[in-house]
Amino acid sequence: MNYFESLLFKFFQTYASVKRCFSLQSKMSTTNLNEIYFDNSATTKPSPAAVAAATAMMETYWGNPSSTHAKGNEAANRLKEARRSVASALSAATEEIFFTSGGTEANNIAVFGAAARNRKNGSRIVTTAIEHSSVLDSVGELEQRGFEVVRLMPDRFGHIAPEDIRAAVNADTVLVTMMMVNNEVGSILPVAEAVKAARKNAPRAIVHCDCVQAFGKIPVNVKRLGADMVTVSAHKIYSPKGVGALCKRKGLSIPPLTFGGHQENAFRPGTEAAPLIAAFGTAAQTACDRTAMEQRLTAVQELHDYAVSRLLALEGVVINSPDDGLPYIVNFSTCCVKAEPLLNYLSERGIYVSGGSACAKGEPSHVIKALNLPRDAADSAIRMSFCADNTKEEIDRFVYAVTEGVRTLAHFH
Repeated sequence: MNYFESLLFKFFQTYASVKRCFSLQSKMSTTNLNEIYFDNSATTKPSPAAVAAATAMMETYWGNPSSTHAKGNEAANRLKEARRSVASALSAATEEIFFTSGGTEANNIAVFGAAARNRKNGSRIVTTAIEHSSVLDSVGELEQRGFEVVRLMPDRFGHIAPEDIRAAVNADTVLVTMMMVNNEVGSILPVAEAVKAARKNAPRAIVHCDCVQAFGKIPVNVKRLGADMVTVSAHKIYSPKGVGALCKRKGLSIPPLTFGGHQENAFRPGTEAAPLIAAFGTAAQTACDRTAMEQRLTAVQELHDYAVSRLLALEGVVINSPDDGLPYIVNFSTCCVKAEPLLNYLSERGIYVSGGSACAKGEPSHVIKALNLPRDAADSAIRMSFCADNTKEEIDRFVYAVTEGVRTLAHFH
């Protein structure tokens, strides 16, 4: 084949790919105009009940909860109701719940507060290499201030070995911070083992658990968990963004990070985001109802298993999530097309997922790097995350779009 023939051949290849692309768009637009949202671990759509609760606070109960007049008391009473709801969802006492602007702030308060309180008792912090960046960046800052940070490494599927925890927690340990569910691959971490190791090897150590991805999906009982502090967030359970909570064990004294008011018992001062907190309380009631939670988990497990079976039928696809992980998350790699162009391809067709390679320079995320995947798998990692309203038909459309996307984009990479 000469140079001219080679160019002509490539032209017809590209033309055929573009034609297939337009054909797919036409087919999808005529069969189903609905968008497909598989990014629920990033955020969930607020429920009508949560929206109504927030709206009521803005339109009717808009007083400042700190004001002592009737209008302020109306707002304060609704904040008390929301606090009771979140506390009940965690099997905690109401005085143990402190509202924050979200999971990131709650994690910062927990990590920096525990380190400040316990500095005199030692300098070791034990965590994992796959924590949320709000934890990893916080302990990284503490490392710069002289703390020793031990970052436990996961296996290929995001598991943390209990024996590694026991070996890492020693008498010099002041803080153990470990998430319950990993936000990228869905692995469930052995928090109970971390608590046992801390109580045995470092009785004065504080144990913190980021439960943002677990809350509302599987039971989170702070008493059974045994952690001193637990972080949760509202926008993962069908409530608006901008509010979360830190559950701090009664009797545990932690210095605040901010000052200037009596709100949240001066632990997190500042005028409360009353509409968001009210919505959070409403969402917590629904999301953490035990029967409803079990029903959703069963439905999502079926979606998970169906998605995995469909994806594994595609040539070259590998699953990065563990079999025993939270079924709400499926992380997979095409191993042939980088995540970003495929995400853009899907987004243009109204299909929304997240990439394991979220860095602006195309580098894999810290979680994917920690899994030590082959480079082609790391570069092409994509996360699907479900809610109970998703369907198998949506999964079929998604897999079809992935197939066409890979076929189209492979010619350009």
